[in-house]
Amino acid sequence: MSRDGPQKRGLGAPSRTARSARRGRRRAITRSVVGLVLLLVLSLVGYAVFQYLSLSMGIKRSDVLGGIKKSNVPAGAKSGDTNILIMGLDSRLDENGNALPKHIYDALHAGDQSNGGLNANVLMLLHVPGDGSKATEISIPRDDYVHLAGCPDGECMGKIKQAYGLAFDQESRRLAGQSGLDRTQRQQKERDAGRKAEIMTVSQFLAGVPIDHFVEVTLVSFYEIAQVVQPITVCVNANTLDRYSGANFHQGRQQINASQALAFVRQRRDDTHPALNFTDLDRERRQQAFIASLAYQLKQADTFADPFKLTNIFNVAKQNTAIDSGLNLLSFAAQASNLTGGNVTYYTLPIDHFGKDPLGEDVNFVNLPLIQATVRHLMAPPTSAAPALVTPHPRSPVTANHVVVDAVNASGRPGLAGQLERALSTRGFSSGKASTGNALARVSLVEYGAGAEKSAASLASVLGGLPTQRSTGLRPGAIRVVIGTDFTLPAGFATGRPSPSATEPAPATPVQGAGAGVTAPPPTALSALSGGGIACVK
Repeated sequence: MSRDGPQKRGLGAPSRTARSARRGRRRAITRSVVGLVLLLVLSLVGYAVFQYLSLSMGIKRSDVLGGIKKSNVPAGAKSGDTNILIMGLDSRLDENGNALPKHIYDALHAGDQSNGGLNANVLMLLHVPGDGSKATEISIPRDDYVHLAGCPDGECMGKIKQAYGLAFDQESRRLAGQSGLDRTQRQQKERDAGRKAEIMTVSQFLAGVPIDHFVEVTLVSFYEIAQVVQPITVCVNANTLDRYSGANFHQGRQQINASQALAFVRQRRDDTHPALNFTDLDRERRQQAFIASLAYQLKQADTFADPFKLTNIFNVAKQNTAIDSGLNLLSFAAQASNLTGGNVTYYTLPIDHFGKDPLGEDVNFVNLPLIQATVRHLMAPPTSAAPALVTPHPRSPVTANHVVVDAVNASGRPGLAGQLERALSTRGFSSGKASTGNALARVSLVEYGAGAEKSAASLASVLGGLPTQRSTGLRPGAIRVVIGTDFTLPAGFATGRPSPSATEPAPATPVQGAGAGVTAPPPTALSALSGGGIACVK
């Protein structure tokens, strides 16, 4: 064979061309696998970005928190702690103020667009510690009788839920004569006024706790989200029926649909079993139990790790929900995922007693120093000692004899001005002039002249957290207490014993929010409900 002909090789030795071809195929396969992985990663990232942008672009955003000054920071609080106020509006309209379809009203079992209003019927403060320790959700009963920040619509005292609606109405009248705003723009400005008033009122009520973010939902938003995640498992301690809300539940665990879920969280009466003696506080516990059950089920189904399941929730959540501009939804979703494992405890704040306000409406009267001490205790890091109460006013000692206090009785109840003067004289104040006002005042107030701000603030704190106001009609250093129809003399004042308001009260002791049988904690008890399961409630 010539030198130019093919050469013989061993039978097992592949040719250089064959080896090169196989290496090429391996590299091609490797590149394909890497390419597919990269494509998958990019697709997932792109999907997440798309969903985030889609949700961010669709949801209502508000800059209202930027105009609210944060005053106090909880004692011992660490950087990274987050407080989120959840406001549930009693509106039967969508986020833009439009009426809903008839089939939605039928499912809501709550009337139509003529019912409800813009009261914040659900108020929950979610405190998420920055160190990852257990979170705390604090429910504020909607009828707590409090000082309304900024006196919206001229109302300085009212149910805490009313701050939103009053400010909304006030802003609506202010904008009535303005042009250049379409209906949606006007609606959002009105709602921003309501949000600001409600947020400031809640912060003030809870001793100046800063509100970092807010989430606002409506009845229809709740219903639509419940439709996506139904059926939902709940548990009640006894058979109960309420034709007003549409509630009809049997004792024990049961699975309910979206319409029944709305009835579950709205029920506050039973027209068939009056012995159950429902109150608004039971509804607060129902709402907490529902959230805890829902979170538990989402965790069990691994929903937060499934972008496709989250898509459906996001799509309905953004339709009738509003949040502040600074809330990062990706971070919030991560926090929500952590909280679904039971890493949160729910509390309902206690009230002192039920009663009526000067207009004859049913309200909850509260022990303000006790409320504020309890909230500060609940929000304190678990490893630290219970912090001292911080009130909206400085708590410097009130013992200077040169501080003269006048009292004007504008309550319509004889003798209160003189009684207050005598009580204050036992606490280091000099008695001033006791007189009767020319007209009734609904709100008690501590007025002061130039240079008396600190003394007035301390006196206001001793009297249970009254609002203060500088008066140009008073001489420098003067203080005057206007006794309104809302005034209650702190316990112990009449006898000269130290007032519970003058010293740090012990925080309310929590009791279980879900009792056996049909029982429930008394209104004066701080009720606690643990997350991480299905809780049975009344």
